[in-house]
Amino acid sequence: MGEINRVSKTFVGYLKRPDLYPELGRKIIKNIFNRKSAFKGKHKTGSWAAARAVSQEVAIKSLFGKEMRPFAEIFPEDYKESYQKQKYCPIIMGGAGALELIYYAAEYTRATKIAETGVAYGWSSLAALMSLVQRNGVLYSSDMPYLGQDGDQYVGFIIPEKLKKNWKLFRHADRESLPKIFSEASSFDVVHYDSDKSYEGRSWAYGELFKNLRPGGVFISDDIGDNSAYQDFCEINSIETAVVDFDGKYVGVFIK
Repeated sequence: MGEINRVSKTFVGYLKRPDLYPELGRKIIKNIFNRKSAFKGKHKTGSWAAARAVSQEVAIKSLFGKEMRPFAEIFPEDYKESYQKQKYCPIIMGGAGALELIYYAAEYTRATKIAETGVAYGWSSLAALMSLVQRNGVLYSSDMPYLGQDGDQYVGFIIPEKLKKNWKLFRHADRESLPKIFSEASSFDVVHYDSDKSYEGRSWAYGELFKNLRPGGVFISDDIGDNSAYQDFCEINSIETAVVDFDGKYVGVFIK
């Protein structure tokens, strides 16, 4: 019953937002014709990722030449404050990911512009912003409204107020948000993907993010073991990528 109520609330939420109709149409088509696309090539990529996976520490040393310190040790007060805010958030969203990988990528590139897809509580955003703010840079984020949970106001909930002047949030699906982001800025130093999990959604967004990543910039994608979109993208474009094993999931990262 809970799942039915959530789906119904989500559908009604879409109907109230004409600006989200393009994404609603895509979801309807996906659920009718492409229900298995979220797992396309999953077995193939699972074996591929497992064979080359390393820890965050190894990847950060190899790619960026840095000895990794835990994010919570580098910024203990900010981390503690954000963790406490998450505990009291009334809705449940995705937790913290490979924060160190994002932070050290931003430090390595001396980033002033970062693009990310997927925000949720805002942990990846926090990791990017803690580096960007040192250079008065800007984080451009794309995230869909949480229509099924009445959770719109909680996106980025854990981000400290002092960092929000360096953050721009675009509240549509990637196919609408990314063109708007790229009309404002291009030649990003770091791009981080953590949104639409479907094969088609990933493949489209990977191409757009890659085009707008500067040479020498860092490309990061979470959850690459869900399907083979990331592996296929790297092979088609002759990209040598590192794979990070993080909490039993795989993160892809390479320098352009």
